[in-house]
Amino acid sequence: MKKLNMFTTFDWNSFAKGKRFVSIGKSEWKNFDTGEHLGTKIEAVIAKDDTDYGNQNGEVVTNLYEKLTFKVPQDIDVPLNVEIHPKNVVATVYGDYRNQLSCTAESIEFSVK
Repeated sequence: MKKLNMFTTFDWNSFAKGKRFVSIGKSEWKNFDTGEHLGTKIEAVIAKDDTDYGNQNGEVVTNLYEKLTFKVPQDIDVPLNVEIHPKNVVATVYGDYRNQLSCTAESIEFSVK
């Protein structure tokens, strides 16, 4: 069967609950094939992860300090090392082991402490 991934949804709100994301970089978001400018990519790290992933064979599972990138369809400037709050995220799981996450956010708000 082909294109089964089109019918798999990822619950971003459940995944993001109990997490804190901190900005670690930014770059231009371009269309891979055409090079067309699409917006901004904000790189982040998960700085807090209170999600209960369940316990499998005594292994503690966490995504703490994992990196992810949010693609935002606008030109934005987010300072480094601030807590970010991505809005209206659409996320898709991909990869040979289904362990990669592609995230597109409508916008990103941030708080400077």
